[in-house]
Amino acid sequence: MRMSFGLTFKRTAKVHWRANFSQQCSLRSTGLFVPPSPPLDPEKVKELQRFITLSKRLLVMTGAGISTESGIPDYRSEKVGLYARTDRRPIQHGDFVRSAPVRQRYWARNFVGWPQFSSRQPNPAHWALSNWERLGKLHWLVTQNVDALHTKAGSQRLTELHGCMHRVLCLDCGEQTPRGVLQERFQVLNPTWSAEAHGLAPDGDVFLTEEEVQSFQVPSCSRCGGPLKPDVVFFGDTVKPDKVDFVHKRVKEADSLLVVGSSLQVYSGYRFILTAREKKLPIVILNIGPTRSDDLASLKLDSRCGELLPLIDPR
Repeated sequence: MRMSFGLTFKRTAKVHWRANFSQQCSLRSTGLFVPPSPPLDPEKVKELQRFITLSKRLLVMTGAGISTESGIPDYRSEKVGLYARTDRRPIQHGDFVRSAPVRQRYWARNFVGWPQFSSRQPNPAHWALSNWERLGKLHWLVTQNVDALHTKAGSQRLTELHGCMHRVLCLDCGEQTPRGVLQERFQVLNPTWSAEAHGLAPDGDVFLTEEEVQSFQVPSCSRCGGPLKPDVVFFGDTVKPDKVDFVHKRVKEADSLLVVGSSLQVYSGYRFILTAREKKLPIVILNIGPTRSDDLASLKLDSRCGELLPLIDPR
């Protein structure tokens, strides 16, 4: 099946970026990257409501599954995740740090994908958790996502475990700049560059050919001239120890833990489930498909996050 999903960006008369994707659908389709799920089970909804009602210091951990309903793909979902749709794999930290050509390829792809990625908006699940915080139900929110959708929804008691794509970091001097500022620098350096992308990937990038990437110019840090990297934890890197310690403290303060939209396959998030188990906290998991911690959960729900969470009264 051929799909022509035209993604067109125009910044000046000389600049034209177009992306054609491989299925017949709209980029704004909220269901494109959401795996199929069974109908809501009224009894399980009641159990979740009881769990939330009894929780006084609830810690919530979210993963990519909460953002698929906002049109951002994940890696592992059956049939619709990146691993199911393509043999492409995410960039590795060591490769990015060591290789200028790898950085060039990454930034070219990210440059094309950024307008769509950065325009994504919170869905009802993000808004529900923000409301839980406002009403005093949510003690702390830990997200493995780098899309800033919780921040856009107004969450403040928040730890972005893997960083945020909306910030850029210099690898030499540590200077932080907004990603939007870098986009403008890309445009200035590449006034006649063009590319046709194929396929949409998580974390704000698209797929380009090597020929398209070769002529793309990448700016250096405006402060020291060093290489730039998104302020996120790439695969193969580790979360800073002080951030890990901070989250462990929040887990130990909590009286219950809710996982939303995560398979918990990555240890950086899974370790906090182990801490919750050691503390004998009740654990509930909301995720379409199996997770690494299903055997530790007192309740497992296979439902869309944005469909279920707004039904729960946090008071």
